[in-house]
Amino acid sequence: MFVLAEMKDVIRITPEHFHQSLTESITTLLNRKLANKVVLNVGLCIALYDIIDIGNSYIFPGDGSSHTEVKFRFIVFRPVVEEILIGKIKNCSREGVHVTLGFFDDIVIPVNALQHPSRFDETDQAWVWEYPKEDGEKHDLFMDSGESIRFRVTSETFEESLPTGPPGTECTIQTVAPYRIVGGINEPGLGLLTWWEAPEQDDGDENEEENGE
Repeated sequence: MFVLAEMKDVIRITPEHFHQSLTESITTLLNRKLANKVVLNVGLCIALYDIIDIGNSYIFPGDGSSHTEVKFRFIVFRPVVEEILIGKIKNCSREGVHVTLGFFDDIVIPVNALQHPSRFDETDQAWVWEYPKEDGEKHDLFMDSGESIRFRVTSETFEESLPTGPPGTECTIQTVAPYRIVGGINEPGLGLLTWWEAPEQDDGDENEEENGE
């Protein structure tokens, strides 16, 4: 789920950070610049892991800041395809089930990746798995908000957010998610954790087994 991504950048260190050591100021500025940001085709940056190499620093005419070349490794959230994760249902819509991990919300389980047969309940705004019983009848299992869910990562998409709008007008920013994960639960063992909990054995049954021994 978390990986180390090696990156390089030129860090501009302003005079207000000159009282710190070079390593401390670079660490502060890298975390400020990248933490909780999505880097295209890399993932969601979490925190700086370590600094591999600090290059030369330059001060350009008319700029009192120093510019330093840095190689570093950042902790990045980017689960691999086929990895199984556990999150919570954020909400449901006709598009599918929207899942959150607490720090990352752009996860969707589309309709074709739900257990079959499933239907969308307009009243409760929830997806319902029509679970077939042994006697042939169907039992409705609701996927409500806040429930813990186990899913498999099936794909990921990165989108570059760019300003849009005709020339001469105020530009607006696209609201598409820069990083989106698509999951699936149409396999045995996936779905709500409560669906697959083992039934607890009654104390009476345990006592009977002990007496039988």
